[in-house]
Amino acid sequence: MADSHKITFEPVDLEMDVGEDENILDAAFRQGIHLMHGCREGRCSACKSYVLDGDIQMASYSTFACNDSEVDEGYVLLCRSHAFSDCTIELLNFDEDELLGGIPIQDVRTEVLAVEPKTRDIVSLRLKPVEPGKFDFKPGQYADLHIPGTDEHRSFSMATTPTSGEQIEFLIKKYPNGKFSALLDGGIGVGDTLALTGPYGSFTLKDGHVLPVVCIGGGAGMAPILSLLRHMNETANSRPVRFYYGARTAADLLYLDEIAELGRGLTDFEFVVCLSESGGELPDSLGVTVEEGMVTDVVARHEAAIAKTEVYLCGPPPMVDAALAFLDEGAVPKDQVFYDSFTSPLFD
Repeated sequence: MADSHKITFEPVDLEMDVGEDENILDAAFRQGIHLMHGCREGRCSACKSYVLDGDIQMASYSTFACNDSEVDEGYVLLCRSHAFSDCTIELLNFDEDELLGGIPIQDVRTEVLAVEPKTRDIVSLRLKPVEPGKFDFKPGQYADLHIPGTDEHRSFSMATTPTSGEQIEFLIKKYPNGKFSALLDGGIGVGDTLALTGPYGSFTLKDGHVLPVVCIGGGAGMAPILSLLRHMNETANSRPVRFYYGARTAADLLYLDEIAELGRGLTDFEFVVCLSESGGELPDSLGVTVEEGMVTDVVARHEAAIAKTEVYLCGPPPMVDAALAFLDEGAVPKDQVFYDSFTSPLFD
């Protein structure tokens, strides 16, 4: 059995135990401590922290997320960090409400209810929790779906809300030779079993916040935003919402009817479709604003006061990176920006 060590987190005055054979982030989840995190693969910097004292070693990680000079100074990515002594770690990013108020990680056996194409490369996968018969999560979070017959998994955001009960929906982009997405072309079908672990992520609406919400999405990044909109509609949330969704052509759009219906149930809602290429028309009856151009350029034209909003981003990495650069230029406080970035090696 691996040795165990004590981790003390500052400035929040939390302690926990961690085995040498588990990373610090997973150990925190196991003990009900929900640290800030993103990809959980060492490719983003959401869990970057500073080692004040102790012996910590990191497994493989991207130097984009934590460069060599930062490592020399004592910065680590908690998702790749193993402790080999008692340690004191300074959390650089944390949400006090989330730290001890998150939903415990669950392992759930599910049954496939439907595999339904929505566009030429996005599929709706609907699952029913079987054992246990319910999966708890917060709107906007994601889960790991395990690839049958392997030790691998891929991470996808839920598009549904916890009140959906009988089913969990994922919107999955198909990639050429994708290890999971290849299953969507006949590899799995109705009645098959899939294992799920989660929930993860901090892409969630915060209780008590009142700023207007700006959602920026593209591709399968529709999923967590759709979850947020469904939740806001269910709870009669009165915060103003603008949703900017980027696609190539009108043929790449999905859930337009439902988004229009959800918008009618919200206090102040606007949906703007941003098409990077011309092609196809949308019915006027949907009440959707259509603009040509990249989604970040359209947002820049519309959102002069974006620093006074909370921004939720989800989509392909180039879109998310462009949006983050735009938000940085617009002086949007970092604690008002929430995002997931999908990449094919992790999310296919």
